Amino acid sequence: MTLTESAKGVFTISATPFHPNGALDVESLDSLTDFYLERRATGLTILGIMGEAGKLSADESLTVVKRVVARANVPVVVGVSSPGFAAMEALAKSAMDAGAAGVMIAPPASLKTDGQIVGYYHSAAEMLGDIPFVIQDFPLVTNVAFDPTVILKIVEDCPTCVMLKHEDWPGLNKISALRAASDNGARRISILCGNGGQFLLEEMIRGADGAMTGFAFPEMMADVVDAFNAGDIDRARDIFDAYLPLVRYESQPGAGLAIRKYTLAKRGAIAHATLRKPGGSVNAATQAEIDALIARQERRLAERG
Repeated sequence: MTLTESAKGVFTISATPFHPNGALDVESLDSLTDFYLERRATGLTILGIMGEAGKLSADESLTVVKRVVARANVPVVVGVSSPGFAAMEALAKSAMDAGAAGVMIAPPASLKTDGQIVGYYHSAAEMLGDIPFVIQDFPLVTNVAFDPTVILKIVEDCPTCVMLKHEDWPGLNKISALRAASDNGARRISILCGNGGQFLLEEMIRGADGAMTGFAFPEMMADVVDAFNAGDIDRARDIFDAYLPLVRYESQPGAGLAIRKYTLAKRGAIAHATLRKPGGSVNAATQAEIDALIARQERRLAERG
C-alpha cells in the first residue's frame, strides 16, 4: 500500500501508549490500532509529534512501526523527522521494509529561508530514493513557515513528494493557493489537514482531501468527510457542530496531548493515559470536565438513536 498523490479520507495520527512506569505498552498499540480502524480510518500516521516520537529510542520506534503495520489493513505513514539524515534514513528504510506506505518529514527549526527549506527537502528526497514522503507543515511547533511557492517548488522538483500535512494556522488561503496552482498545471498532491480537526470542513471546501490529525473521536472526522464527499454540506456541518465542545477542549495548547490520551483511555482505546517524561497529566478537575463533555456527547448520540 504505497502512499500516492490520491490519498484521501482520515489518516488518524496515532498516540504512542505507555505503561505508568513509562515503558512502551505494546498491547495497547494493538487495541489503539483496532480502535482507529473500527472508526473508519483510511490510514494511520505514527511516530509524529503526537506520538511522542522524540522520546522513543531507535529500537522502540521500530517496535511501534512493526507492531502497527502488522495489525493495520490501511496505509501507515511513519514520522521519520530527525536532526540528522543518518537516523532519518535508517528509520525510513526499516519502516518501508516492515510494510509502511511512506514517511513524513518535518523541517528542522534551523531552516530560516525559502532556499534553505527547498534545499533541505531536495536532500531528504535524494537520501530517501524512491520512498514517498509527506511534508509536515506545522509552523506553530517547528517555527518553519512554508510559503505556497516553496511547497510548489518542492513538489515540482521532488516526484516522491506525494502529500502535504497542512497544519498552518491561519492556513485556509494556503490550501486555496495550492489548489489554484494545480488547476493551472502544477502537479496535484494530496492535502490532509491537522489542528485537531478544528477547521476540517472549511479545509475540505478549500480543496483538502481529508484529515491527518489525532482527535480522539475519529468517527466524527470520517462522518464529516463522508458527508462532504456526498455533497451534503449541511449534514457535515451538523456532525462537526455536535462534536465542537470536545474539539475545542482538546485543542488547548500545551495540554492537548494529555487530554487526548485521557480521552483515549476513557474510551478503552489504551490502558493508560501516561505521557512519557517529560510530560504532564490531567488533574482531577480536568478529568471531570472531560468526563462531562463525553457523557453529554453520549447522551446526544443515544437520543438520536
